[in-house]
Parts: sequence; C-alpha cells; structure tokens
Amino acid sequence: MSTSPTYDSVLARISAAEKAAGRPEGATTLVAVSKTQPWDLIAPVLDAGQRVFGENRVQEAMTRWSKHRAGVELHLIGPLQSNKAKEAVAFFDVIETLDREKLIKVLADEIQKQGRTPRLYVQINTGEEPQKAGVAPKDADAFIALARKSLKIEA
Repeated sequence: MSTSPTYDSVLARISAAEKAAGRPEGATTLVAVSKTQPWDLIAPVLDAGQRVFGENRVQEAMTRWSKHRAGVELHLIGPLQSNKAKEAVAFFDVIETLDREKLIKVLADEIQKQGRTPRLYVQINTGEEPQKAGVAPKDADAFIALARKSLKIEA
C-alpha cells in the first residue's frame, strides 16, 4: 500500500500510541493537513493510501480537491465564515469548527436546504485564550444542547 518512509513512520507511531493507550488498532484517524500545499506534495501522500485530509479555506479546498474527490474524506479545519456555509455543507464531509450560535443557525438552514449533513465538531477553547476561536468550556454544555436542538440531532 504505502511507499513513503515518512508516511509509514507516522502510521507506525500512531499504531504504537493506540497500543500504548489500550485502544484497538485503527481507532485513530490521521487527518493529513493539505492546506496551502501544492498538489505535487499532496499527490504522493494520496498515492500512499491516505484518504482523510484537512483544509482551512473553502474556496481553496474546492479548487484543489474537485478533480480528486472520489474516495477522499475532507475536513474543514479552519474557521468557517457564515457566508461560506452553503459551499462548506456541499463540499466537506466534516466541519470541525462549530464555534458560535450564528454559525449553528446558518449551518442548520443549509443542511435543511441541501439534505446533506456533514459531521460537525464543536470547537472548544480549552485555554480560554481571547485571541482564539471556540466555545469556553463553561459554556460548552449549553452550546452543544443548542446545536443539537437547532440541527435536530438526538442526544
């Protein structure tokens, strides 16, 4: 399958970490961050067998991945502007940066319109750093409850 020594060593380290943590082999997903990288650096990783990639810009990801979308899971790992929600819901399999009420509403509307539901992850600002995005830990339960209600997700 893989022919890249670097890629193989990353997979071996993940496998060793899973074993050390008592987790089953394959329980961890490697998200290869392809944002800002030229295709000639991404293609060998794809050819080696990697199928999950992270991008932080909607338009850039659409340009980069439109021709290579088959068999690939794409994660939006950067902040999502609400005016890009339509494209994000249509293109990404996972949106990892649900971090504000306005975005919940916009995503809920787009999911309803498109009938397509990417997996959504709530971004928690565990360090409560003001310069970083994310929900404060003390607000996380209420935010998740609001997201579930708005997105019609069962607990």
